[in-house]
Amino acid sequence: MAKIGYFLSCEQFGPKDLVDQAKRAEDAGFEALWISDHFHPWNDEQGQSPFVWGVLGALSEATALPVSTAVTCPTVRIHPAVIAQAAATAAVQLDGRFVLGVGSGEALNEHILGDPWPSVGIRQEMLEEAVDVIRLLLTGDEVSHHGLHYEVQEARIYTRPAQPLPIYVSGFGPQGAALAGRIGDGYVLTMPDAELVQTFRSSGGGDKPVQAGTKVCWDADAQLALDTAHRLWGNEGLPGQTAQILPRPKDFAALQNLVPKQDIAESVACGADPDKHVAQVRQYLDAGIDEVYVQQIGPDMEGFFAAWQREVLPQLR
Repeated sequence: MAKIGYFLSCEQFGPKDLVDQAKRAEDAGFEALWISDHFHPWNDEQGQSPFVWGVLGALSEATALPVSTAVTCPTVRIHPAVIAQAAATAAVQLDGRFVLGVGSGEALNEHILGDPWPSVGIRQEMLEEAVDVIRLLLTGDEVSHHGLHYEVQEARIYTRPAQPLPIYVSGFGPQGAALAGRIGDGYVLTMPDAELVQTFRSSGGGDKPVQAGTKVCWDADAQLALDTAHRLWGNEGLPGQTAQILPRPKDFAALQNLVPKQDIAESVACGADPDKHVAQVRQYLDAGIDEVYVQQIGPDMEGFFAAWQREVLPQLR
């Protein structure tokens, strides 16, 4: 049976709010947690960006739910050897209920140290090597690695989980889905795209888990909900490679005004109608996605969790 989880947005909420939402999600009957990993929010209206590894430590003490990063970029801003240590510690803190979700990243977060931002092919090549490095280090052996993109000298991780740590790989096009099928223990995406799921499965993914995230804006006032979703997450309607190549939150803010509100209305369930919320998640389930993680955009957390517990989750089960 499909799993419905809650999506913790590090771009929109501070660390204490995220821990509070995780507790509410568990109480409301959500089965797992997703958490984003960003240096910047997408725009200043979102307004937050806590360090995900600190938040994960707090979550491990606050909830019994499994947690996945969605997703960490282990290629530019943080070296894969450091991500390996961070992920191993998170897995120990969460008693094995941790999935390391990784992806090839966005310039928004990865350009901050002045590194060049490579083309898609190079980014995916870097991601594949980074996953190799992380897996080598997670064995607990002393590792020296001399690769095309990364150097590791006599490194060994001592604090490690008892069980192997699953690494899920994100991909938003056929090339990314195929890479995830080849090297991932699971696949991460954000669209209800049955073709990408099939590409992952036929490229070596088989029956491995597929996770996806989506956003809703629950509010008693549907128009206010749409206004809020457009103001905070209009960037999601931007076309092409915009999300991967723009460097600053203000660049996304400048462009997202070009996204019609109607586009957001079509992709984000806004308002209090439970059938709308159910229909949005069903699109993902119908595309063959095993785990769907839902973020509440609007400020009425109490209303959202109460409505989902009472009216939405029972329909999805």
